[in-house]
Amino acid sequence: MAEHKSPRLRTVEKIKPPYPLNQFPAGFGVNLGKEIVYVLATKNTPEIAGPEWEHIFANCVGAVWKPSNVGLDDIVLGNCAWSAKSIKTSKPHTQKMVRLISGRNSPSYSYDQKNLDVDPQIIGDLVLEIWNSRVDSLRAKFSHLRTVVLIKSKDLTELAVFEFETVLYPLDQFVWQENEEGNLEGFHKATKIHRFTWQPHGSQFTIIEPVPDDCLLIKINKPPRLDKGEVLKTLGYEDSWITVTRRNQTKPTL
Repeated sequence: MAEHKSPRLRTVEKIKPPYPLNQFPAGFGVNLGKEIVYVLATKNTPEIAGPEWEHIFANCVGAVWKPSNVGLDDIVLGNCAWSAKSIKTSKPHTQKMVRLISGRNSPSYSYDQKNLDVDPQIIGDLVLEIWNSRVDSLRAKFSHLRTVVLIKSKDLTELAVFEFETVLYPLDQFVWQENEEGNLEGFHKATKIHRFTWQPHGSQFTIIEPVPDDCLLIKINKPPRLDKGEVLKTLGYEDSWITVTRRNQTKPTL
């Protein structure tokens, strides 16, 4: 009888990501800067966040923007998926820590835990279990799961960008306690570092992440604003492009 052999499996470790963690593709910084220059030249308010940042990042790495309900896999490139976060601060290039709002984890909804006035450790563990469940479900679909963070100045002329692995958090490595505001804070047992905050009212879950020393720094010279009239003139705009009606009318309103 032939000797039984175990099948060769493709493990996560053997499946390479699109690029090494936090080592963005060639030209990424310039392409991102170009996107921001366009924003500054065309917007009344210098702001990017949410879906716009997701879309910009996807364009810069050649990925596909696919907004999801979970919010951890809005950007997809092959076997890798990203969640994109952005925060505003006065000095992005020297920021040491970021607070990332990471969904609403409700023990009341997910575990029917109606009484929240119990041992903070019980509630904190449930909060992390909800997070871990989301991450675990996506790890089954993607070999690599990451979070990309944009730290931006108020005027968008100074940026810092980094990414980190979106991971599971072992419950036994964190201790939870209530702060003066009535929110729960999770600390890493070994280092005593504050890693999470959870708010009972609204169930908002925040992850506190250190900014790596090798994060990408971008400085942008503020471009002149495009003149609206000149843009419309260049487009060859005519009033005939616009049709205005009322619901109870069939003919256009002048």
